[in-house]
Amino acid sequence: MIKINVAVDNKYWQNKIHNPKKYLSKKIKKTSNIFEFLKKKNYIFTILLTNSLNIKKLNKQFRKINKPTDVLSFPSFSKKSYFKTNKQKNIYLGDIAICYEIIKKRSKKKDFIAEFDKVWVHGFLHLLGYDHVKKSDYLKMIKVENKILSII
Repeated sequence: MIKINVAVDNKYWQNKIHNPKKYLSKKIKKTSNIFEFLKKKNYIFTILLTNSLNIKKLNKQFRKINKPTDVLSFPSFSKKSYFKTNKQKNIYLGDIAICYEIIKKRSKKKDFIAEFDKVWVHGFLHLLGYDHVKKSDYLKMIKVENKILSII
């Protein structure tokens, strides 16, 4: 089972997503069908819905990049295999921060919710150990990302 904590530090999020925790909880529940191992233990993670100023600070502090970005992921573990071998019943996956202004700007070409879903799913996959440093890893990650987006 997957549980999610949602922190909102920017009032504009409420204009686009009335109840972010309820919205994300419904969506994340559907991802359990893709990842069998997520059904066997209790997993939890946190999403911070923030603004460009705060995400810029986080990006500078943790990645040494002094500009805002769409999403930052802070996984608790670095290997996908960790989830299969871990004996703990409750596992904290990590944290995700998402920038309102960048999602809003990108969504002018498409739906805000569709862009938001794409970004949080991408961040969630990073928490599960997916990466896109190499092209082969990128292709694997995009395949799973598209699969999740098609069922949520």
